[in-house]
Amino acid sequence: MMMLEGIDGVELEKVIVHRVGNPSRSEQLVLSQNPLTLNDGDVKKLLSHYFLKTFNPHEWWQFTHTTHLQYNEVYNYCKQLFEQPQQLVTISAQIASFLYQQSTHSKVKEGELYVALLNKVLVNNQFYQAIGIFKSEQKDVFLKVFQHGKSFELASDEGIDIKKLDKGCLILNTQSADGYQVLVVDATNKTDAQYWVSQFLQVQPVATSYSQTNEHMHMLRNFITKTYPEKFEVSKTDQIDLLQKTMHYFAENDAFNAETFAQEVMQHPEVIETFQQHKQLYQQNTALPMEDEFDIHLAAVQRQSKVYKTVIKLDKNFHIYVHGNRQLIERGYDEFTGKSYYKIYFDEEK
Repeated sequence: MMMLEGIDGVELEKVIVHRVGNPSRSEQLVLSQNPLTLNDGDVKKLLSHYFLKTFNPHEWWQFTHTTHLQYNEVYNYCKQLFEQPQQLVTISAQIASFLYQQSTHSKVKEGELYVALLNKVLVNNQFYQAIGIFKSEQKDVFLKVFQHGKSFELASDEGIDIKKLDKGCLILNTQSADGYQVLVVDATNKTDAQYWVSQFLQVQPVATSYSQTNEHMHMLRNFITKTYPEKFEVSKTDQIDLLQKTMHYFAENDAFNAETFAQEVMQHPEVIETFQQHKQLYQQNTALPMEDEFDIHLAAVQRQSKVYKTVIKLDKNFHIYVHGNRQLIERGYDEFTGKSYYKIYFDEEK
């Protein structure tokens, strides 16, 4: 599996910035005629970290297209730029223009688009040339303290928070016939604005043990929290029990086997059948094929463990965190008060 191994040694050779607005709001596309000067070494280092540190080194993608790879616009622009890096101004303008055409959704924000040429990107002990395409959309207000005579004053300004990259992709100059090796960031995609990944880049995940583990755990959590209670009469504790069994399976096994998982975790034939239907529908809506057998990747399990929350929220008064045997928690209804309750059994209070 490809692994990005560090960013301190990456050489940021050239960077050009364009401003890309949203045409549906009559915002403009403003193209720069020259790359940044980047004479300050500290600025180059800060910019490199801003561009690269947000990427998940386990999640690799590749360019694709519904008909043929050669019709993917960004893929073609990157291929030309690898072959003719001296054409950065012209080709980056084409990339910016294409992004502008895809930025019509009402939620798409105006921002700066950076196109960068990078060298010495270390992956699996091998150095690669790379192209970076990054977009900053979120602006932060900050205060500047400056000296005025024998006193100090404050002024406000607006700028980019270099601790978080909004959108980006890093394209390694390798495996071009298969759509290159690509890393992707889409930190602000919390609405229906799928334009960065689906419409602009047109990329799909590469099937690896990490992606299979991550995608399966995401799909299973979706089934347990949504489809499972919709199809069966189950309590919140039943859902939590199934979440715990699922997490335990991935944490305790080195490999995933669909049949074994179904028998050990789902157990009931009708639940297994409903889950298989859910899985088929999920596959139809995602680009990544769901394998029946794969090696479980620990980093993906650790990532998913953060969202496998086993919490029962009761009005605004209580949260019950369930970590173990669900048989020790009992749900009931009190007719005198007209309220539901949970009874919890334990041996020792700590």
